[in-house]
Amino acid sequence: MARKSRGKQRARSPFPSQQPWQRLVNPYSPIEVLDEEELNAIHEASMEILENVGVEFLSERALTILENSGAIIDRDNNLVRMDRGLVLESISNAPSQFTLHARNPQRYVLIGDNHICFDSVGGPAYVSDLDQGRRAGNFNDFRKFICLIQSLDVLHMCGGIPVVPVDLDPATRHLDCIYTTITHIDKVWHTTGLGRQRMSDAIDMLCIVRNQTRDEIKTEPGIFTTINCNSPRRFDGPMLDGLMEAVEHGQAVTITPFTLSGAMSPTTLAGSLVQQNVEALAGIAFAQIVSPGSPCIYGAFTSNVDMKSGAPAFGTPEYTQACLASGQIARYYGMPYRSSNTNTSNVADAQAVYESSMSLWGSIMGHSNLLHHAAGWLEGGLTASFEKTIIDAEMLQMMGAFLKPFKVTNDTLSVETISQVEPGGHFFGTKQTLDLYEEAFYSPLLSDWRNFETWSDSGAQTATERANILWKNILDNYEQPHIDPATDEHLRVFVDRRKKEERQH
Repeated sequence: MARKSRGKQRARSPFPSQQPWQRLVNPYSPIEVLDEEELNAIHEASMEILENVGVEFLSERALTILENSGAIIDRDNNLVRMDRGLVLESISNAPSQFTLHARNPQRYVLIGDNHICFDSVGGPAYVSDLDQGRRAGNFNDFRKFICLIQSLDVLHMCGGIPVVPVDLDPATRHLDCIYTTITHIDKVWHTTGLGRQRMSDAIDMLCIVRNQTRDEIKTEPGIFTTINCNSPRRFDGPMLDGLMEAVEHGQAVTITPFTLSGAMSPTTLAGSLVQQNVEALAGIAFAQIVSPGSPCIYGAFTSNVDMKSGAPAFGTPEYTQACLASGQIARYYGMPYRSSNTNTSNVADAQAVYESSMSLWGSIMGHSNLLHHAAGWLEGGLTASFEKTIIDAEMLQMMGAFLKPFKVTNDTLSVETISQVEPGGHFFGTKQTLDLYEEAFYSPLLSDWRNFETWSDSGAQTATERANILWKNILDNYEQPHIDPATDEHLRVFVDRRKKEERQH
């Protein structure tokens, strides 16, 4: 009976007590899986491919810019070969650290050095929860995700379109998504890099929010985008157009190859890392040629496929090793580093958690500066899950607490407190315990620490079932951040005008 009583006293409110929004710094030394000779070997192999084999750029404008910079162009095959001098000189212009500015000035984030930022899942075509199962992305669920991202303080940024609203016009849905994001969150946000016009619209809307010109926002970037290489060794036209538009206006780009070992890259992890490095350096070098000093992030996404089926596999031991190695490679070139919280599970179950745990540890100890898709990713990135978002938020909060070093001082060594307690006694009633008990340890968002009897008597809910309740409670308590009515009206007018233009086009 006594144990049950203590459990009831520990029962938490249905609405979680979150850790406060905070910038995180990784105080630990990174785990380095490559020795100096191996790291140099990857570099040399990468330079050989960049110089002698080349990377395909499917953009006439990009080819002309690269040709004028000294690259060797094979126009019949759209191949670009760059000598190491051009590559290394170009990437040296990229800042090792930069700031992304949010609508709320208090929520700016630092990218680079030992800083680490978490953002939400972006890009899935499907959405799922325990109530309705898996379904096609839609605007109603998109809005719910945006509100959830704003409400979860562990998320520093919105990682893009959390689920694609396929019920909206493909030509204009980016406008609805950007408008909803801007007006419902006050954090830094990600925009699609697919095409010049979509990026241009995002930049114009950023200018409206900031009440600044395009020239003025160059010095204070406020949005970031992901530029994917269509591995192996191909940058397509729309991605290059989006990249150029972004860096010409001072906004941040993450150059991310999609290297799946055994499919889009060599079956050996070393070979995949070489190809990843080739593609990332080619994209970053091009960005710096277009706009020297523009903020860039070295993106890594190397994983493997299931050799039995050919399906992508994430959260694998190989993915973890690649995260650690990619961090080393990014630091070799003095670049901020992006990784992801990945898994291949189809539902928010134990597999989703242990694969995500592998991803998180590899990313954190590889000193990732931007953890993309940090919350909500399922099914290899095809599905955004409400329950997985809450489960991930718990894992991220725990990682955030882990990143705070404990203090060793005369007070924390607790010699006097230890001396006050008789052998075989307890510390519940000591002054130290009474002074510190409220904030001494991490308080969970989702975990249930009650004893079995109390947990069973209250419904025996699993973590996934509790996550289902939590995300709905969080949305019920969502508070929209203030936006100036005149700014809101200006955004609405812009969106309406651009939709009309697209319909006429």
